[in-house]
Amino acid sequence: MKLQDDIYIYEWKNYFDNNCNSYYIGGSVQALIDPGLTRYLPDLLNQMSADSIKKENIRYIINTHSHPDHLQGSELFDTEKVKIALHNKELDFLKGVGGELYGLFGITVPQMQINFPLEEGGITLGDQKFKVILTPGHSPGSIALYWPEKKALFSGDVIFDQNVGRTDFPGGNGALLKKSIITLSQLDLELLFPGHMGIVEGREKIQDNFNIIIQNIFPYI
Repeated sequence: MKLQDDIYIYEWKNYFDNNCNSYYIGGSVQALIDPGLTRYLPDLLNQMSADSIKKENIRYIINTHSHPDHLQGSELFDTEKVKIALHNKELDFLKGVGGELYGLFGITVPQMQINFPLEEGGITLGDQKFKVILTPGHSPGSIALYWPEKKALFSGDVIFDQNVGRTDFPGGNGALLKKSIITLSQLDLELLFPGHMGIVEGREKIQDNFNIIIQNIFPYI
């Protein structure tokens, strides 16, 4: 579904199975953020096709972290044509303990090449500038992608609408998650695009969301 300009949202609303929200940035950027589980990628591509976005339009896959419900679908893209992105710390995690998480869910670790390793700092996609923010806590190399021009944050599983990502999986760390959330709360934001649950729109609603989490959820992390 087109939200505005070149921003498309594909929210996961099935409460009976787990998958993530996916987002697409069009224009010259042509980036899909978090493709989700492999078995649901065909349905995602059909939804995108209804918005006149073809698979061959996708130039970048930006993975916020390596958990199966976000990363696995990346394996269905041709790495000779598409840049598959993951933070270097998360790639190291995936090659070790992080890969064991796939076995717990009875699925195999995707074997595609990460040909666009990320580091913290600015990146340019198409003619747009973004900032990669390292946000450990849910996993060691989780990232949030900040788009200053739109004041938009793709937060992965760090922060949701009145909730946060879990820290009881391998590589989780509650203290680091809280620190990451505090860092994100200092950004100039009008749009918050989380990895699960609904989006949060508007500066005041986003700040209220941070405050609710800091006051009501931090004590239990």
